[in-house]
Amino acid sequence: MPMTKQDITQRIRQALPDAVIHIDDLKGDGDHYKVDVVSQAFRGLSRLQQHRLVYGALGDAMGTELHAMMLSTHVESTSPDKDSPSPSSTS
Repeated sequence: MPMTKQDITQRIRQALPDAVIHIDDLKGDGDHYKVDVVSQAFRGLSRLQQHRLVYGALGDAMGTELHAMMLSTHVESTSPDKDSPSPSSTS
């Protein structure tokens, strides 16, 4: 039985509560998904470590209930204005 988008979202959210998750069903069969996950938990981790967190959240469903998944992981970027240093005042 294929996994639903809700099942995938729920499993990822249990492991990464702050995650923003976007899922596209690539073939409309509930078995081939493109999943984008944004989480602060990925900060400082390699791409491989980020993917392992997500695959770990899916557990044994990957390869059984879920046949194929194209995964993208990201750390939420902040606004450039927010991170820009404020101009120092000189007098």
